[in-house]
Amino acid sequence: MFSFFKEYKGFAIVFAGISLVIVLIIYNTLNVYKPLPIYQPAMVSTELVDSTIQHKKKYHKIADFKLINQNGKTITQNDYKDKIYVADFFFTTCQTICPIMTDHMAQIQKEIMNDNDVMLLSHTVTPDIDTVAQLKRYAEKKGVNDAKWNLVTGDKKQIYRLARKSYLAVKDNGNGDAFDMIHTENFMLIDKKRQIRGFYDGTNPEDIERLLNDIVVLKAEKK
Repeated sequence: MFSFFKEYKGFAIVFAGISLVIVLIIYNTLNVYKPLPIYQPAMVSTELVDSTIQHKKKYHKIADFKLINQNGKTITQNDYKDKIYVADFFFTTCQTICPIMTDHMAQIQKEIMNDNDVMLLSHTVTPDIDTVAQLKRYAEKKGVNDAKWNLVTGDKKQIYRLARKSYLAVKDNGNGDAFDMIHTENFMLIDKKRQIRGFYDGTNPEDIERLLNDIVVLKAEKK
């Protein structure tokens, strides 16, 4: 009997290996969907979270807002109701990271153009310079589609409060006064419940691909 097992030992090892591979393939096939995390302030680096909410472990959502887009239209959270969207912070006169970020936003816009569930939202961090007229010129130059992508300006304190306390996007502190300036490369993926589901480097092509993949994952999420 021992000689029998000895004779077929090699076959048994190969068979076991093939069986393991088959089991792994079946397991991965049945477990393709992996939900994205729901980011809470307590989960994010303290560098990115206002000290007043660093302890918060649940129920974090993007706050209500009221801003003006490139067409002079008032934009609020209701314009993004039941939408997945990508948010960022930029300014039109930036010559460093912003042009790269805007080009990547344009790439995302191209990919989601026919997807009614997904939109984009870019907040200027220099609203005193980025008037409606300035945003309109920039939007036309960058190929912004008004139905998919809002470039918004408005009250500086509100925009900076959104960046620091809602989107958890900024590494420095401040109160949005005349001498306060934020500059961040972060893109944030927001779900239909106004929750943060991902952070991405808006200057990194690999992160943009990851973001696009995560949009697909988020769309597959059960309501």
